[in-house]
Amino acid sequence: MKIAFAALLLATAFPAPAESAAPPSASSVAVKPGVVDGSTAKLLAASGAKVVDVRTPEEFASGHVPGAINIPFDELPRRAAEIGPPATPVVLYCRSGRRSGIAVDALQKAGFSKLYDLKSVTAWPGELAR
Repeated sequence: MKIAFAALLLATAFPAPAESAAPPSASSVAVKPGVVDGSTAKLLAASGAKVVDVRTPEEFASGHVPGAINIPFDELPRRAAEIGPPATPVVLYCRSGRRSGIAVDALQKAGFSKLYDLKSVTAWPGELAR
């Protein structure tokens, strides 16, 4: 009885170390494709979604989401392979949301289905990269 009590006391005083959990993957984040807010876009990006800035290279250079790639919306049909296979989750944005909406349509025609439209770069929470 004393041994069992001592073992119980030790187990509660020194719990086993917690296992480190791997960050969720973009495919495991439960967000329906469509328009997303900044915090959801940031979560998707942290989970492995590709972030694509569809503005001009000059606009991109003035400030963009950290880790984003720049493919102007009118170049997407011929450059979609740079994003990855069609199963790739993709967050898109521009300045106002017009070009990102056009980009969503272009990528859907290319077979992409996990498309998340942040609309405007200003919706991104946090600092932009330069």
